[in-house]
Amino acid sequence: MTDRLRIALAQFNPHEGAVTANAARIRALRAEAAAMGADLLVTPEFSIAGYPPEDLVLKPAFRAACMAEIEALAAETADGGPGVILGGPWHDGQKLYNASYLLDGGKIVTRRAKHELPNYGVFDDKRVFDAGPVPGPVVFRGVRIGLMVCEDWWFPTVSETLAESGAELLLSINGSPFEAEKMDWRVDLAVSRVVETGLPFVFLNQMCGQDELVFEGASFVLNADRSLALRMPAFAEALTLTEWTRGADGWVCARQPLPAVLPRIEQIYQAMVLGLRDYVNKNRFPGVILGLSGGIDSALSAAVAVDALGPERVRAVMMPSPYTSGESLEDAAECARLLGIRYDNVAIGPAMAAFHAMLAPAFGNRPNDDPFGITEQNLQSRIRGITLMAMSNKFGDMLLTTGNKSEMSTGYATIYGDMCGGYSVLKDVYKTDVFALCRWRNTTRPPGSLGPEGAVMPERVITKPPSAELKPDQKDQDTLPPYEVLDAILHALVEEERGVDEVVAQGHDRATVVRVWKMLDRAEYKRRQAPPGVKIGRRAFGRDRRYPITNGFTGLVS
Repeated sequence: MTDRLRIALAQFNPHEGAVTANAARIRALRAEAAAMGADLLVTPEFSIAGYPPEDLVLKPAFRAACMAEIEALAAETADGGPGVILGGPWHDGQKLYNASYLLDGGKIVTRRAKHELPNYGVFDDKRVFDAGPVPGPVVFRGVRIGLMVCEDWWFPTVSETLAESGAELLLSINGSPFEAEKMDWRVDLAVSRVVETGLPFVFLNQMCGQDELVFEGASFVLNADRSLALRMPAFAEALTLTEWTRGADGWVCARQPLPAVLPRIEQIYQAMVLGLRDYVNKNRFPGVILGLSGGIDSALSAAVAVDALGPERVRAVMMPSPYTSGESLEDAAECARLLGIRYDNVAIGPAMAAFHAMLAPAFGNRPNDDPFGITEQNLQSRIRGITLMAMSNKFGDMLLTTGNKSEMSTGYATIYGDMCGGYSVLKDVYKTDVFALCRWRNTTRPPGSLGPEGAVMPERVITKPPSAELKPDQKDQDTLPPYEVLDAILHALVEEERGVDEVVAQGHDRATVVRVWKMLDRAEYKRRQAPPGVKIGRRAFGRDRRYPITNGFTGLVS
């Protein structure tokens, strides 16, 4: 019986579906772990392929590729080096499981199937996987490890069964998506499992961007006395060696210095950077292009893009109309200068005139028409969308949209106009947080950033009243409530699923709440056609919040 165990925790960035590349990365991590003197290397949930695999896992060829690499990695453990725990599919001929594998001594020693399958929010595990039985411990070189896969530890059943059947420590491999301030919540939940079982607990998470999801890592270890022995960095890859000793009261992990927990605003910013970086790089785009209007949303989107990709891979385009202010022209140019990015100026006045002339016969003589009406405003936005898409096609850069969650919630965006694009970093960020993020980034350069030190946008971009500038003297709050009011109402309606009466009871004006609810409801068809974007909060539009477009329910309005 061994009294010492050295476990290397690999918080790494897999590439979804790139099975051979992921296996090569695990192989390299195992070599590093061996050099550290590790007995065991642990990698995250579905690490052979990246999580979540969605319907990709239903392809027999994909599953066969995963198994071939897992078997090859298992054979390599015959060299006497570290064993390996990894995640991948397990198809037994009838059922398909999300499984953890223990590799050692040149073979697959055993595997455990995920028992608790999440089927809420962004998760569709029950769509593609079968639930495994409640697992017992796995034995690794004389140590009984309670091996769990992600959701298994969120409820007491699996951990309590493992403890009752002789597990000496609990170890969970995870693909747990980022949400602002979720890190502390995970630790609090893990404390519950430790208290219930009396066993130390290891949480290992993947670190990557995958479509709309970000996985921030932030892995940790709790000892049986509930003390935090280890916290790995958030939004960074890491391979960390943990040293365990068996004493009279069981296994104890040696404590390591703990990094500071990132403030909420920095967590959000880092999530946007990671999500965009992995989306662009893994989909092999040379860079991004975006409209830079001189407003706050496009300035923040440009800053995130530069921090994620570097200034040489970001192209900004100012597309002034007759209603674009001199301040906006100055602010956009200065923002581009501060970020060090390419800046083009393409005036849309000629296109506006051409479209008006082209459409005049079809529109007919309508003397009461507002020359600055919704049709005319949307036409400008769509001309800009066409312009940006043309440049995207010409140069190969992905078009980045710049709308925020407040706008997407209320439909204050033009479909086929400013909603054109391949990705949106602000999709799940309310306008009030946009202001806070801009102030933070102007004073702080986050670790790993490829952008410049110091301010990245003029102060006036943050302080001036927001405006779409689609007609003279236009302001956002001509159409929307003040953002601090709007965002509070939207948070109650979207994240908390409150009814109108409940939101009014929080102190809001009834007419304003009803108006916002109606805008939210009517904009569903636009959101269904919006590009993907980084999930930040509890209920992001897209996979996280799925409402019917055709919907006659009006029961929320009383």
